[in-house]
Amino acid sequence: MTATPVRGAAAPPPVPRDAVIELRAVSHWYGNVVAVNDVSFALRPGITGLLGPNGAGKSTLLHLIAGFLRPSAGTVDAFGEPTWRHPELYRRVGIVQEREAVYRSLSGREFVRLNARLHGLDDADAATTRAIARVDLAAAADRPTGTYSKGMKQRIKIAAATVHDPEVLLLDEPFSGADPRQRLQMMEMLREMGAEGRTILFSSHILEEMERLGERVLVIVTGRLAASGDFRAIRRLMTDRPHSFAIQSSNNRAFAQALLAEPAVRGVELVDGRLVVRTDDFGRFTVAAPRVARDAAITISELYPLDESLESVFEYLVAR
Repeated sequence: MTATPVRGAAAPPPVPRDAVIELRAVSHWYGNVVAVNDVSFALRPGITGLLGPNGAGKSTLLHLIAGFLRPSAGTVDAFGEPTWRHPELYRRVGIVQEREAVYRSLSGREFVRLNARLHGLDDADAATTRAIARVDLAAAADRPTGTYSKGMKQRIKIAAATVHDPEVLLLDEPFSGADPRQRLQMMEMLREMGAEGRTILFSSHILEEMERLGERVLVIVTGRLAASGDFRAIRRLMTDRPHSFAIQSSNNRAFAQALLAEPAVRGVELVDGRLVVRTDDFGRFTVAAPRVARDAAITISELYPLDESLESVFEYLVAR
């Protein structure tokens, strides 16, 4: 799969035959605030990442797919039926919200068992034990969730959301608060669930989480779908773009002159006592800069990118 930059007013992409979730020209607004703007995509079995900066509309999209919100425009379907006002959907879908949603006085086991009983499972105790073991919380299962760390609370929420063995799993920032070991364990668990044929959509604003887990990625910026496809191809889109670097050296004028001879450099300015260098090739420039400095006997005291925030990267994708 290749990465596809998405432009406004484009026709919705064709729907895969094995699509489980389908959004067509979906928008949602809160008063005068547009949270999601004309978004179309389909989800099929496997793991899909929803990547975007905070406030981009990721949670709103997840709530639309979960049936918590009604689209202001467009349609959201799961298993061929609208998600809005469709409570039967929750027999086939598990949901983990970002906000804390545990009862502090209940133990982890009681919290998960409550969800098992709400789903009317024949053997709620056995299902509870399996779900807790899956998230590696058996040792803490009988402690009150109010004593759990944030990472533990995230895992017990995943156990509760998967106790009924759902076909679809929606997770909003599932790794928030987890330590590195816990994150790796949860990622491995989600990979196993995806390999079993489940449809998993998780949101994140962290590129590393997408790189480790997302088979397919949807990039959301200011409520719009900026790109979709294979993570590696989208990563190349993010890297193969114009970049600006700030440099402070022992001889800025001589360094600027030497850098302008490099093919990777598109321009150099002296701004507030430092060099601002523009390049179209991130990799070649980061290799060339120290070589040029060494050859010219110049010492670099500072060199850092000016446009590496997620917001600037995503805005570039939107503008393509």
